This record gives sequence, structure tokens and C-alpha cells, in this order.
Amino acid sequence: MIYGTNGSARSASSPSSPAAPSETSASSERSMKSKVQTSFRQNASSIGRWGRSATNPVTIPGSTASGTADVGYAYTLTGSPSPPHSPPINMPPPIPPRPVIRQSSFTKIGYMINTAVNGTKKQFSSSNSSSGNGVLIVPSSTVVTIGFDMAGNGETSWCFSQIKGALDDDVTEADIISCVEFNDDGELLATGDKGGRVVIFQRDAASKASTPRRGEYNVYSTFQSHEPEFDYLKSLEIEEKINKIRWLKRKNQSHFLLSTNDKTIKLWKVSERDKRVEGYNTREDNGGVRDPTSITALRVPSIKPMDLMVEASPRRIFANAHTYHINSISVNSDQETYLSADDLRINLWHLEITDQSFNIVDIKPANMEELTEVITAAEFHPTECNVFVYSSSKGTIRLCDMRSSALCDRHAKLFEEPEDVDLTNKSFFREIISSISDVKLSNSGRYMISRDYLSIKVWDLHMETKPIETYPVHEYLRTKLCSLYENDCIFDKFECCWNGNDTAIMTGSYNNFFRIFDRSTNKDVTLEASRDIIKPKTVLKPRKVCTGGKRKKDEISVDCLAFNKRILHTAWHPLENIIAVAATNNLFIFQDKF
Repeated sequence: MIYGTNGSARSASSPSSPAAPSETSASSERSMKSKVQTSFRQNASSIGRWGRSATNPVTIPGSTASGTADVGYAYTLTGSPSPPHSPPINMPPPIPPRPVIRQSSFTKIGYMINTAVNGTKKQFSSSNSSSGNGVLIVPSSTVVTIGFDMAGNGETSWCFSQIKGALDDDVTEADIISCVEFNDDGELLATGDKGGRVVIFQRDAASKASTPRRGEYNVYSTFQSHEPEFDYLKSLEIEEKINKIRWLKRKNQSHFLLSTNDKTIKLWKVSERDKRVEGYNTREDNGGVRDPTSITALRVPSIKPMDLMVEASPRRIFANAHTYHINSISVNSDQETYLSADDLRINLWHLEITDQSFNIVDIKPANMEELTEVITAAEFHPTECNVFVYSSSKGTIRLCDMRSSALCDRHAKLFEEPEDVDLTNKSFFREIISSISDVKLSNSGRYMISRDYLSIKVWDLHMETKPIETYPVHEYLRTKLCSLYENDCIFDKFECCWNGNDTAIMTGSYNNFFRIFDRSTNKDVTLEASRDIIKPKTVLKPRKVCTGGKRKKDEISVDCLAFNKRILHTAWHPLENIIAVAATNNLFIFQDKF
């Protein structure tokens, strides 16, 4: 089979082709082949003759060959043109199949080719990816993603796309964003705030279809997820603040997500409705009930079109299972169960059962005076449904396997950084700043990142003794720990996230700064989510913090940082270079430079 220019497969030979002559002179046959081959080279000399011009140059690492790639077109290396149609009779054997190369926004920077075969991503080299005729050959079961080098020129090129939320300086507490989350394909983006509201944004179809793609989102649905409550038994007020939002993978036309406050978890169904039923016999169109004596004829109800309406309805409510405040929820890879974690316990739920959960981790001591640590975050493994991890305030991460026992009181692995023997680095704040505020497993399931107050660490699940990478986020604040302790900023819980192919990580800081670290080049960049850059396509300039001495023009002094402006919640599009950053009551959306 040979793939045509529209990506569809067609036969290698035409059924209507006439049979080859039985007797042909050698000289005339060579002449015919020469003319046809010359015609092929002329017709294939321009990729544009295949349909649409390929606009993105691609270089295969380790090879001198170069080529072009476009959506829906085969990838051909320069100098080795392939015929866009089947060869005639008496020609050499047809070239191997040319699967379509799918393009993503990762192709704009760097041009590293990463493949994902059966969920495992690896680098693709020209030695095993190119056939003898210069065509990039990929197995039919292989998904090709052209990766990106985020800091290929030493700096990350990101530009402003959108800002959501009021631009007034007067910000109410209820409008402050408390969580941000993309769904599994990045088409929807959900935010929760301290007022208990959930706002869902949908990818703009026009921006997605444009060339190049733009990361623009419009409001899709808004609903009140949680209300303030009061526990009369404990005289405890329960805030409506949304702590976490987690999407379930889409199985039908509706979307499902989990949202939680300190005590109650809710499963929401978000669906569209553009038709209504009219002509009921016993019910009025406005919902009222008709008098049976007034019915004189039997009517057949009919379906009428209506304006599109998005409805959000609670399908399940999971309550009364946590004594302490819920800090994490995570959906299992089986899409049937999920876990919820509070300060001392982790519970396992089934999405269809609301009145029962299983306690799988319990670190509460018999005497609360002996309490030395609390659970800060928990997450399921992305592919292994029996494995999960949870972090603690002592800076440790435990990996548990639910196959070992019903109660995972004994961990399978313990990830802990070796204690520094240098007494100069020990201080009163050491235990506070070593507390892990967030932990995220990579999309491949091989690595995980943990965020403490001053740094972000990358761990290999195969090595427990120490992190394989450590990135300081705002080391310049180490001299400010006393003042940060006095104003309680030292207890801020910063989140972290991976990009789609696990080559970069992102986390927030103060002064509306957020940092992106490129793992492949060990380069990083500090950017600012500022209202001064809300002009579309504005390229973000890297920011630097001056710790002392003479301050340069584009630098900001550490003494001038605004600690009341902090980026705690960030999210990265799972397939493209689009990031969402929550700054107080505003949601900033940035994308790679186009």
C-alpha cells in the first residue's frame, strides 16, 4: 500500500493497467525507463506539486539530509524525490509505504523527533528512521511527535495569547483562582476559585485551525461547584474554595470532572444540548401539568432545534470520609477509581459508589503529640493502576503498591534526599523549606518532580537515593527567610507541572514570576505574568533578579519583589506549547512564539 497526499492508502498498482508486452528489445526498454525516471524526477522536484507546500523545515539529528514536513503529507528528504503516483509496469519495485507525519506546535523550535510506541517515548534517529530512498519510515503503530528545544537559542520564546478575569486592582477574595487544569486533549481548560465556582474554557476553533495555531480559549461553562458549609458538631466552618480539579478521559459526548473543597468531592457532568422536545400530551411546554379533562386529542411529541446550551450537573457527591482537609485528588488510569488525600489519610474511591471508600494510607499516630509529618500531595501512576505516590512535610516521597496489602502502611520505595552533613546549611527553617508542596509523575511514568519552597527536583523511579536533577527556583530568597516566615509566605504551596513530552517543567514564584526549565539543555528562563504585556503576540522578555551590587537595566532587586503577587497554580497543554498561569484573579494564557 502507498499513502496518497491526503493520507489515505491506495493500491500500489492500478487494476486497469494493461499487461506488459511479452517481447521488448533491451534498448527500447532502457530508453522507456530512462524517460519515465526523468519525468518522475521533474514531477517530484517540487514538494508543492503534491498539493500544499510544506512550510516547516526539519533536520534529522546526526544526518546531513534535510527535508520538509506538513500535516497530512509524507515526509521526503531533499535530494531523494519519490514519485507521487504508482510506477508503471516494468519499473523497479515500488517504494515502501510512507506514513503520514503529524505536525504539532512542538515543530517550531528545535526539531527533535520523539516517538511514542505503546506509550513509551524515545528519540528517533535518522539511522533507523530513513529508508534508502530518503523517506522517513515509521511503523504503522507509531505515533510521531516532533519535539521542541525550548531554549535552543539560549532563551525561551513565549508570547502573550489571552488574559481572563477583571483587570481592576480591587480584587475580592472569592475571585482568586485556586486551581488550573487542562483536560487530556487540551481542548478544555478548567479553573476553580475561592468562591467555589468552576469556569471551563474551550479552545477556539478558529484559532486552532489558523496557521500557525493560536492558543485562544473562550468561556464554555460556569457553575457553582461548592457552597460554604458549617460543621455544627465540631463548630468548624467549611470553605467553598476549590482545592483541586481533575478531568476524566472523555468516553462520550459529555465531559466529566472531579472538584473538591476541604471536605466534599463532587463528580460533574458537562454536556451540550441543542434540541428540545415539544408537544407533550400531559405537560405544557413551560413545564406545567395539563388538566387531563382538557386533553381532546393525542399528540406525537416532536424534537425542535434550540440555541446551544451547556449544562453542568452533579452526578455523584462523595462526602463524610475525611476528618482533615483534602489536599489532593487523582484519577486512576483505569478511569474507574480515584484517590483523595488529606493531612493524615488517603482514601480510595470508586466513581460509582458514594457511600463507601477504602482507607489505603493512615499515618495518624495513636498519640497526636507524636505526630511528626503530614501528607502534602498524592497522585496515581499514569499507567500502572496499582501504584501511587504521596509526599510529606518532611521532604520524603513514598511509592506504594496496592497489590502488596490492603493498607499501604509499608511503602515499596522511599525517595529522600541525603541529609546535608554541612552544618552551615542547617537552620531553623530547614524543615519548613524542605516540605514538599506538590508532586507530579511524568507522562511516561518513568520520572516525577517534587516542589519544595526553594527548588524543584526530578526523580527517577528507579533510583531512590537522590534526585537526578535539581533546579533552584528562587535561591535568592534564602537570605529573606526570616521576613518570609513572619508574613507566612514561607508556607505558600507552589505547584509544578510537566510539558507534554516530559522535556520541560514549570513552576511559579513571587512578583508574578514563573519559571520554565528545559531538561534537555539545562537552561531555564524566568517570565512574568504582567498586565503590561496584554497586547496580543507580545513576546515575553526574560526577567532577572539582582541580589546585590549594581543592578542592570532589565533586572529587579530582590528587595523590590511583591510577595503578595505569587504564581501558585500553573498548567501545561498536554499536546502543544500552551501554558496557563493563574495570577491572583487573572488567568494568563501564553504560547510559543509564532
